[in-house]
Amino acid sequence: MPDLEPDEFRRQGHQLVDWVAQYRTSLPSLHVQPNVSPGSVKAQLPRELPEQPSQALGDDLVALLNDVVVPSSLHWQHPGFFGYFPANASLLSLLGDIASGGIGAQGMLWSSSPAGTEIEQVLLDGLADALGLGREFTFAGGGGGSLQDSASSASLVALLAALQRSNPDWREHGVDGTETVYATAETHSSLAKAVRVAGLGARALRIVPFTQGTLSMSADALADMLAKDAAAGKRPVMVCPTVGTTGTGAIDPVRDVALAAREYEAWVHVDAAWAGVAALCPEFRWLLDGADLADSFCTDAHKWFYTAFDASFMWVRDARALPTALSITPEYLRNAATESGEVIDYRDWQVPLGRRMRALKIWSVVHGAGLEGLRESIRGHVAMADSLAGRIESEPGFALATPPSLALVCLYLVDRDGRPNDAATKAAMEAVNAEGHSFLTHTSVNGHFAIRVAIGTPTTLPDHIDTLWDSLRKAARQSGA
Repeated sequence: MPDLEPDEFRRQGHQLVDWVAQYRTSLPSLHVQPNVSPGSVKAQLPRELPEQPSQALGDDLVALLNDVVVPSSLHWQHPGFFGYFPANASLLSLLGDIASGGIGAQGMLWSSSPAGTEIEQVLLDGLADALGLGREFTFAGGGGGSLQDSASSASLVALLAALQRSNPDWREHGVDGTETVYATAETHSSLAKAVRVAGLGARALRIVPFTQGTLSMSADALADMLAKDAAAGKRPVMVCPTVGTTGTGAIDPVRDVALAAREYEAWVHVDAAWAGVAALCPEFRWLLDGADLADSFCTDAHKWFYTAFDASFMWVRDARALPTALSITPEYLRNAATESGEVIDYRDWQVPLGRRMRALKIWSVVHGAGLEGLRESIRGHVAMADSLAGRIESEPGFALATPPSLALVCLYLVDRDGRPNDAATKAAMEAVNAEGHSFLTHTSVNGHFAIRVAIGTPTTLPDHIDTLWDSLRKAARQSGA
């Protein structure tokens, strides 16, 4: 197959790096959300694939980026991006990603990528300490961490380990229909998908009520449900408390939840995909209260840890748990290092066999920004959210839908009686997005349409919050709210 010679790759690589740098420089001048319709991108592309290699691939790629990709993209790295949760791809992390792709290692086994495996182990042990997770989640303490592709995958492998621990015959015979899993209506939909993928069926997923007046799991209600299910012959397998739900940033009482689950030996998986990394800051370490009682803990690197997708940190208390559930070893994967029992084969810690060397982009972020640099950025985003929340509370016609959660603010427009005005709130969000300086998404709070403002892009500054607030107030006036 024709490939680039290293010198030609160097030339075209420089061209592409220059393009990325220019794109990032130009982001503030771009509309965050593109003006496109379904099929408009396909209409710009040739239908037939080329038979012959391009003689100017670098130029062709840059032209595609400029003419098609950029005008038709939602710009997630834009400083005015406040939708969903951030999917940050810091330039620091791109350096590690380039190196990882250049090496092209397949890290399924220690023997297939010794460097990738051990760098990952050292990083995950160090970050467990930096977050305050405790020695029990490190390899030295009998646990350990891995880089999953997403928090969704972390939930799935935690569930599979929970099924194995709950029933030693699970690997041989599968589920028996008695298994139950517990979450709230705010829990990320990936858990429901994990339950489906694991073959449990929707009936196995129990939705635990909230503590009155909150959107957080009620530990008392959980204890009652566990007792009733166990008495009815069900087998509680896993409980999933969330630290920072996607919709509103709600934080479940992990310690109380874990204590309720303990009597039934249910696996406790803490999904802290967005908020968990905030525990790098000592003042936010309370977020992890009770994590010492959990069996597994997850937080994303590709959100608030500024690492290019995909990368999610997952720690387990027992390093044997995931391999016990997931390990399958055909003859062609047998090797002396694995047989020695002295190494970690990360293929046993995930569903796929293959895996990229994700550790290098984490290494680049940690060493390029330093833990203090990461803390400073997190604190800055939280301060901006606090400032925005204060403006909302003091502005007639606006109200907070929920108390601010770290760097997430949920709001709605209200009528003169202070009642949420769903139509006006939705119209305001659409008007802000159409204006182009900012991008927002929504959720539902107590049945009402609410705007989410998720602050987390590294380049977002107080000026961008000012622009967003001005746009919201303008949209509110135009809606007549």
